Amino acid sequence: MNVRQLAWLGIALTSLLALRSAVPQKPSATDPSAPTAGADPRPGYIGDAACADCHRTESRGYARTAHRLTSQFATKQSILGNFKPGANVLSISDAASNPAQPILFFKMEAKDGGFSETAATGWGDRLITRTEPIDIVTGSGVRGQTYLYWQGEKLFELPVSYWADGHRWVNSPGYTDGTVDFERPVNPGCVECHATYIRALSYDSFTNSFDRRTLVPGIACETCHGPGASHVALYQGRPAQAATGQSAILNPAKFSRDLQVDACAYCHSGIQRAAIKPAFSFIPGKPLSDYFKQLQTEAAEHPDVHGNQVGLLKRSRCYQSSPTLSCSTCHDTHAAEKPAASYSSVCLQCHQWTSCGVAKTLGAAIANNCIDCHMPVEPTSVIASETAGQVVRAQMRNHWIKVYPVPQN
Repeated sequence: MNVRQLAWLGIALTSLLALRSAVPQKPSATDPSAPTAGADPRPGYIGDAACADCHRTESRGYARTAHRLTSQFATKQSILGNFKPGANVLSISDAASNPAQPILFFKMEAKDGGFSETAATGWGDRLITRTEPIDIVTGSGVRGQTYLYWQGEKLFELPVSYWADGHRWVNSPGYTDGTVDFERPVNPGCVECHATYIRALSYDSFTNSFDRRTLVPGIACETCHGPGASHVALYQGRPAQAATGQSAILNPAKFSRDLQVDACAYCHSGIQRAAIKPAFSFIPGKPLSDYFKQLQTEAAEHPDVHGNQVGLLKRSRCYQSSPTLSCSTCHDTHAAEKPAASYSSVCLQCHQWTSCGVAKTLGAAIANNCIDCHMPVEPTSVIASETAGQVVRAQMRNHWIKVYPVPQN
């Protein structure tokens, strides 16, 4: 083995051997210490099941939304990646393609009721491996999924993700291609927009230590409506005050336009902000500025489309000209997303299709799809994966509504 090969091996083995002997065994499904979905420990929070009896239509629809499925415990149903032999290996380098680099591949396996990712690197049959469990799924799968694992009380991101475009395994976004890294910490700010709650074991916003038993995956009803125990108690007893309109629950539809949008901006306002209160402190109906400090205003002519849907919407003339236009003008949070073109009917409540600059060319057909022209899908530089030398980027809808240059064929 020459010096160059040793150098490559050193890069590929980043974190591979670290803490291998210290990794605890994953609790089994029958372990009483294993987490249970919906067991929110905060006072007054009672979980989605309590909402379903009275709000069946909303509950059934919401259960299928990307919000509700944005994190889940790892199961055969929740993990979308393919574990079948031949489809469960992600090869980064092999001796045939580049003899100067060590072999490096990842293998995803489903066995004994659990799921795991294994990294293997070296030369020939002299391979060093590391295996970690898939404990938590993040991402609904619309664009992909990334997986997390527990190392004691610490939460880390796994190196391989599922990419919906092509239904394939890729390096997790942000990982350095050609390396093995199991030590990327998951901090409260990451979890906050992918789960209803988890108790951090430190007020440090960079901590990745949590009480794993407190995890409530997905975005639950009470994230937007606040704690529901008093509301349920009120209506279960059917007291006289229930008929007077007292509900003991938060209804975002009754918020001002700014506070409605702030409730969405909690997770859809980008990453250029700093928390000034602990994670999961936000109460719907309160100004978001009470919880986060904006670090900078995106001054770019064309900001990245990832994450800051609210910021982009606020740049839109439509938003600035209407005192009522908000996220819920188009989006029903209790139902799965409709095809984008279907939202064109909202545009036509204010705009005449005949006033469009391309109306003379395309005719009345343009009324069927205002969205793809005025809110185009664009690649983001934030969610990007470089895998075996190939870069793929997530495609996201730009929420800055305006006239864009007509693409030239």
